[in-house]
Amino acid sequence: MKSKKKKALRCPPLLSHFTRGNRALRDWSTDAHEDEDQDLNFTRGELMSMEPNSTEGGAEDALLRTNPSNQSHKGILKHGHELEEEQEELAEHQPLEQEDLNFEKWKRKPLPKRTLHQKIDDVKTYLWNAETNEFMGRSGKSWSLIILFYTALYVFLAAMFGGCMCCLMWSISPYHPTFNDRVMPPGMTMAPHLDGHLEIAFNASDRKSWKKYAKSMDEYLKPYNDGPQERKNIHCSHDRYFMQDELEDSAERKACQFKRSWLGECSGLQDPHFGYSQGKPCILLRMNRILGYLPGQGKPINVTCGVKKGPPEALEEIQFFPKSIFDLKYYPYYGKLRHVNYSAPVVAVRFARVQYDTHIQISCKLNGKGIINDSPTDRYLGSVTFSLDVGA
Repeated sequence: MKSKKKKALRCPPLLSHFTRGNRALRDWSTDAHEDEDQDLNFTRGELMSMEPNSTEGGAEDALLRTNPSNQSHKGILKHGHELEEEQEELAEHQPLEQEDLNFEKWKRKPLPKRTLHQKIDDVKTYLWNAETNEFMGRSGKSWSLIILFYTALYVFLAAMFGGCMCCLMWSISPYHPTFNDRVMPPGMTMAPHLDGHLEIAFNASDRKSWKKYAKSMDEYLKPYNDGPQERKNIHCSHDRYFMQDELEDSAERKACQFKRSWLGECSGLQDPHFGYSQGKPCILLRMNRILGYLPGQGKPINVTCGVKKGPPEALEEIQFFPKSIFDLKYYPYYGKLRHVNYSAPVVAVRFARVQYDTHIQISCKLNGKGIINDSPTDRYLGSVTFSLDVGA
């Protein structure tokens, strides 16, 4: 049998021969079954003549003795099953026909192009289907359920967001921060500060070149006018911190006066050009406000200015107004809700003798306990650097 299987595998064309043989075998087995059924029709007397003491296989032996063709019939059926197995193995190894490898016939045929009127009709049907009474593919009940669901969803989300915000605002005080244990030292800003550029360059004889600086200085000092300061703030003569912690959180704090007239020649009252027309420009320095911060640890913070880049002799004389320090009486700051009329102190710097047509960089620094003025990452922390170029 093994030799036959090997021969069948080597000769795939023999498949048709085995197929015809298998068909003939099935026809023959059908006739054999009919003969078997006729032979098995024993008479009642023949069945009764069998010995009652026979074993379990006695009936089968009797059938075999009565019809001896059964054994040969079983052998033929077994041979037929083997032929079917060989046929299946040959079918697995038989190569595909060239017609089966043509995949073009299996491709999906393209749909015919739809006209513009058909597309418009499809859109109209999608928007409103008169047969099913559906709008955009949904019935009125479906749209009602969707609208109800999303309305309930967004109402729930809005209520949850509002509840979270209420809890957050209830836990935070509007007057002072909850945590204030990592306050950085103050920075310093200057005026004029135009378009984010820390550069002052002008000609004293050219009004257009310095007019913008004088206008910026005047706008900056308007809140410090003497009239509003006298009406809103109190006169403070002491040289210590102005503590008002004993008041309630919501109570308004008093603020000390800082008058514009104290700035002398840089106030813009005596010289509305702030010295720019004379080649002696003024600048204003202010320390950043930090809520509850006590600078200097009981001692005033002073200000110094000097040449950072350029010839040192280009800047010979520097004047400070009203003084070169920030008085302690303006601290601490209690925030804009309680310190409504608070005016941060200002130090005015006048460069009285500047060498013309010389580009220099000037650095002004805060000096005192707890002050950092040499940070490599933050140029405004405790200091400010700008360029100055004065022409005749």
